[in-house]
Amino acid sequence: MVLKRLIGLVFAGALAFSAVAADIVVKIAPPRIVVEKRPPAPSRDHVWISGYHRWDGNAYVWTSGRWEQPPRPHAQWVAHRWVHHKDGWVMVEGHWR
Repeated sequence: MVLKRLIGLVFAGALAFSAVAADIVVKIAPPRIVVEKRPPAPSRDHVWISGYHRWDGNAYVWTSGRWEQPPRPHAQWVAHRWVHHKDGWVMVEGHWR
């Protein structure tokens, strides 16, 4: 019974790692950033999350910016960005630091 659970945990961990490790490489450079007009912040605690271009499998699609509350005090938003590699462009997801 313990061996089955251990094998299951190892398999689940391998699946999770492979899903995270798979980068989508886009051969076409992303368009220029869209300059957005920010609406008023809902509160002093909200942080602006800038919009970004995402790849939908066929083309770049603009995802609008938004106001969001940080998950914890003093958290900082690291914006989405496209990084150029030898084979093309890879999206680095935005995240809280």
